[in-house]
Amino acid sequence: MIKPVFKDNLIVVRGAGDIASGAIYALYKAGFPVIILDIANPSAIRRKVAFCEAVFDGKCTLEGVTCTLVKSVQEARDLALNGELPLLIDEEGKSIEELKPKILVDAILAKINLGTKRSMADFVIGLGPGFTAGNGENDLHCVVETMRGHNLGRLIYNGAPLPNTGVPGVIAGVAEERVIHAPTSGKINLLHDIGDIVEKGEVLATIGEEKIPVPATISGVLRGIIRNEYPVTKGLKIADIDPRREQQKNCYTISDKSRSIGGSVLTAVMTYITGR
Repeated sequence: MIKPVFKDNLIVVRGAGDIASGAIYALYKAGFPVIILDIANPSAIRRKVAFCEAVFDGKCTLEGVTCTLVKSVQEARDLALNGELPLLIDEEGKSIEELKPKILVDAILAKINLGTKRSMADFVIGLGPGFTAGNGENDLHCVVETMRGHNLGRLIYNGAPLPNTGVPGVIAGVAEERVIHAPTSGKINLLHDIGDIVEKGEVLATIGEEKIPVPATISGVLRGIIRNEYPVTKGLKIADIDPRREQQKNCYTISDKSRSIGGSVLTAVMTYITGR
């Protein structure tokens, strides 16, 4: 537990997947009171590094920081101001008006804007495509580039980030092949979990009563896979394999991309509150 240094600058973050969690971690460690809003059934792949797991387990600890599921706006506020990290289920962000945060971060990464507006807080940040920064009514104050490459983490105050390509980032020369999508709809039954070394063609899970197999597309470390018994839909991203077997230990720590984006969000927030 870290007592907030910036108690007058309440931050609400929408979304708690692995990228969002890098930003949440950075803001919390810097001394801001942070409240997380997420959906009732998040589908995170990199579950070991995503605070959204608190939705299912009640608590989730990432690199020494524990997130706790709460049931009310008042409980969320009390915990945040006391130096804890609360998560409230609120898919539509209805609690934002009551919370009146100084800063709002949309880290849902839906590739579209699901309702975040600049009027929701004094300073509103969006991560990735789907947002535009500027002075327009539907613009946010700041947008963070999330595409891997030279501009990853760049703060945009006028304009938009690169559009979604639909192609995963390249890791060790592998892009599309490392990401696995559900071949059918149904409840998933895991045969492997995050951190396992798998070989190409090996069955990672089955889906539905028919037990449709989900084979590994490449050999490597199973870096992420959706939660066991999650009701997946056909085409949903359900697993991610890292071809670098030596990266096994990194399945349990915040990624380089997430840290970069988290640092950029913190920079944007500090720039705002210091008036620079």
